[in-house]
Amino acid sequence: MTLEIGLVLGILVGAVALFISEKFPIDLVAFLVLASLLVLKLVTPEQGVSGFSNQATVTVAAMFILSAGIQKTGAIAALGRLLLRQAKNRVLALALIMASVGLLSAFINNTAAVAVFIPLVLTIAARRKIAPSRLLIPLSFASQFGGVCTLIGTSTNLLVSAISAQAGYGAFSMFEFSRLGFIYFVVGALYFVLFGRWLLPDRKSKDLTEAFQLGEYITEMRVAAESPLIGKTVRQSKLGSDHDVTVVRLLHHHKKVWSPLRQHLDKGDVLLVRGKVKDLMDMKASTGLVLNAEFKLRDAEFESDDQMLIQALVAPRARIIGHDLKELDFRNRYNALVLAIQRRGESIREKLNSVSLELGDALLIQAPKEEVARLREDDDFIVLGALDEPSLRRRKVPIVLAIIAIVVGLAAFNFMPILVAAIAGTIVMVLTRCIDLEEAYESIDWKVIFLLAGIFPLGIAMQETGAARLIAEGTIGLVGNMGPIAVLAMLYLVTSILTATMSNNATAVLLAPIAIATAQNLNVDPKPFLMCVTFAASTSFATPIGYQTNTMIYNPGGYRYTDFFRAGIPLNIIFWILAVILIPMFWSF
Repeated sequence: MTLEIGLVLGILVGAVALFISEKFPIDLVAFLVLASLLVLKLVTPEQGVSGFSNQATVTVAAMFILSAGIQKTGAIAALGRLLLRQAKNRVLALALIMASVGLLSAFINNTAAVAVFIPLVLTIAARRKIAPSRLLIPLSFASQFGGVCTLIGTSTNLLVSAISAQAGYGAFSMFEFSRLGFIYFVVGALYFVLFGRWLLPDRKSKDLTEAFQLGEYITEMRVAAESPLIGKTVRQSKLGSDHDVTVVRLLHHHKKVWSPLRQHLDKGDVLLVRGKVKDLMDMKASTGLVLNAEFKLRDAEFESDDQMLIQALVAPRARIIGHDLKELDFRNRYNALVLAIQRRGESIREKLNSVSLELGDALLIQAPKEEVARLREDDDFIVLGALDEPSLRRRKVPIVLAIIAIVVGLAAFNFMPILVAAIAGTIVMVLTRCIDLEEAYESIDWKVIFLLAGIFPLGIAMQETGAARLIAEGTIGLVGNMGPIAVLAMLYLVTSILTATMSNNATAVLLAPIAIATAQNLNVDPKPFLMCVTFAASTSFATPIGYQTNTMIYNPGGYRYTDFFRAGIPLNIIFWILAVILIPMFWSF
């Protein structure tokens, strides 16, 4: 082993460890990798920045814009409303949801499709009296089934195609994935239609206050006749600063006053307060407030003619990711109060202002009804439980669908490369005002772009230093004497396991060069191995963190980690077996 190979392997191991630990954002890890490669002179400066000019990176950015055009015009929402009318029972609802999101995800970004479908699916579940947990995992998984049906279905497909082209083995065609992708889709859909009732939990919807476990943190307290607070405003009483509690509502002479900082307190007033039990008890002892022992928290406590209690998810590509509520000045910005945050099934109710927000976090928000519309128009949030689509350009739907069809057609029939067709499509979308320039820039998931650009040179370094070949020889040493099919099975399994714990794009970039080197050592065509990496990296079902759409549906479905294990691991095994059997048939060694 040379020094260069040792350095590259060290960077590879460090990158995988950081991706799995999630200690740093994935794009920052990618740039740490890039900086290390450049400083150690393992790649040239030209190779170091080649990720930014790579066809896959630019095409992925263009596809984000095309997907946003479909979303902004309301084309996806229109399809969802059609589902509402047709979904008469659980099986039919399940089949229609999976078919619709699968078809959309074959041609647009699957996180965009799932983001629009989550509120629609929750509405279907409420109207048909179906537990949301029966529908949301199939929604997420079906978006992944659809993503492996075409070249543009997911960024992973484009990325591996670019690596294949760079290595001299040619890019993939638009529908090269379709045969196996369609089989995956049919098998996956039948899997849930036939066995969903046993695989998926049946968790009925709860009141939001119950779901976020607010009962121990919010209670009613009455102002007693001898209370020293009488005559003071809530602000002057210093309940927040002295006792670390928040007064959410005041019942003053049978009138509800929300966020009552300037309201003077009177005997018999009832405060709805939020805080830890110890703080509430301490406050009770020193302020002359009487605890309402019979109080039982319900959603209705936060609702009135002008107030609503809603749940909002932190959306993909949200600018608020990594920021806390205090930094965002959330309360003043939206005139709304965040009562709790739920992350991967765990409720956070203390020190909310200092919680750094993550993708898929569910925020329990009390807000004036007029502010809810503003929240729904904000691309940082997916507001659940409402179907009105704000500011949609429905007259543009035929135009945007035609643009997508033309882009796909031009690339499929080799009239022009997908890169050229996608860029042209984004320009036409802007010129026809299906989407404006600011929305186009905001629609791009820059974390993904910088991840691709930053991690791509590692693949180059692995190939040029021989690190990929060394890893490939080690892999072949384990199962190589059993033939290329056994090696393919091992590669699929490793890719699937890595994707369950870290970014699917990073997994593809790291393993595609190894797949090529493995094929070269076996003296066979690398395409079956590249397809193996692509399909395994694009279908991750076993954990809620393996794929963005899994993270998005975790809280709305009321899921637990074990729900993904139970539903996802058998499906991953089925797809693994299908891949080992069918990939050599469709792409011969």
